[in-house]
Formats: sequence, C-alpha cells, structure tokens
Amino acid sequence: MADVLRLRRPIAIVDLETTGVAVETDRIVEIAVLRISPDGSKVRYVKRINPGIPIPPEATQVHGIGDEEVRNEPRFSELADKLVQFLDDCDIGGFNVAAFDLRILQSEFARAGVEFSVEGRAIIDVQRIYHMREPRDLSAAARFYLDAEHEGAHSALEDVRITWGILQAQLERYADLPREVAALHDACKPPADRYVDAERRFEWRHRKAAFAFGKHRGRLLEEVAEEDPEYLEWMCAKDFSPEIKHIVRKALEGVFPQPPGEDEE
Repeated sequence: MADVLRLRRPIAIVDLETTGVAVETDRIVEIAVLRISPDGSKVRYVKRINPGIPIPPEATQVHGIGDEEVRNEPRFSELADKLVQFLDDCDIGGFNVAAFDLRILQSEFARAGVEFSVEGRAIIDVQRIYHMREPRDLSAAARFYLDAEHEGAHSALEDVRITWGILQAQLERYADLPREVAALHDACKPPADRYVDAERRFEWRHRKAAFAFGKHRGRLLEEVAEEDPEYLEWMCAKDFSPEIKHIVRKALEGVFPQPPGEDEE
C-alpha cells in the first residue's frame, strides 16, 4: 500500500448495508471497515446490526440480510463508542462513500448521541475516480464495443450510426440478450419492483408506497397523508406529472397504491 498510496495516517475503507437509501430515516444492518495504516498493516471491523425497524423485503433482496439475521444483534448505539474509536484519526474511503455511506453513518452517530465529524479528514470516493477516469458516454462505448474512435461525436447523423453499430456489437457479445425487439424493450426497463411510478417519486417499502424524494423521503405515503395532508395538496398544485398527481389525490382519499400482483382496494 505504501508504494501505491502514500499514507500519512490510517485510512478506513467503509461499506454499509442498510434498510434503504433514505439517509434521514434508514438504518444500518451491516458495517464493514478495513483500516490500513501507513506501514501497510490492516485491521478489519465487521458487524451486523439490529436496525430497530423492519428490513424491507426490497432491501433484503439486495444484501440478503433479513429481520431474522439481525434479531439478536446489537443496536448501533451499543457499538457507536467502539466504532468511533476505531475510526479515530482516519481518513475515509469507499465506493459512493461521500454521497451515501458517510451521510447515513453520521445520522446513526447523531441518533446515538456520539460525536463523529469528518472535518479535517480526507474523503476518497472510489466511485468518483471511476466515473472521472472511465466515462460512460457514446465515445467510450464505441471504444469498448467497436474498438474504434467516435470521430464524429455530437454529430447527430454520426451518433445514430455509431449507436446502431454498438447495439449490434452488444447483441453479438451478450448471448443472453433477447433478439426480439419487444423482449429487448423489456430488458432495457429499469427494475420495476422497487419504484411505484415511472418518475421514481415513490418506492415500495414493506410493500407500501413511500416517498423517494423531498422532505418526506423514506416515509410511507399513508403516514404523510395522515400527518401532513397539506404537503400532498401542495403536490397537487405543483408541476408534477399526471401519474404522480393521481397517486397523491387517491392518497388524500385514503386509497393507496398496491404492489404489482395485488388488487387495489
């Protein structure tokens, strides 16, 4: 490590598995930290955590951790003091760590009443480096699939020509891709089992619609309809899509979306 990355103090590589992606309301169910010292020595900290709330099936599908697996594990507050000591004087690294892991970790420490600050720490986000160095644009796709430079980038005619060539190359490379247009259309859709609507404003949590944006992100739609109906009325008056407004208006009437395969009440 010393030959690759010059360390002046330890760096802690952090990864979390959680109940969801809402920083303010979701909880950690597993944490792993790899602490690397300037001399190259490594120490690991791995622990599953009882989040104190049910783990949505949608989250379990991602990381394989359900309520039973953490039922007898400690709460975050029981580990917070030891964890903050483990991270003491460390810079922080991770994949998407700046936008997600650090934010939810700070929320957990705050709920536990344990001070944890990133001030003065270097934050190394591997995802940002990846995206900076390996762009995922049409020119990059041309190099990857066609082994050719996209000389006419941002010329509309050249863009469509190269795109057709890339699609053909993808079909040749990936034998499991459908060859029928309708089936390929279905394969191109984003996962439908997470989001309630096409705009991804609402997502399924415990098989109920929850906000995926805004100040109520992570909260169930039915809770917001009961406790803050003015917010839903505000949404009806704003520039949301007809689909979103329909969901919100029905929620104000006490009717909520049902997961795919279940009949609406």
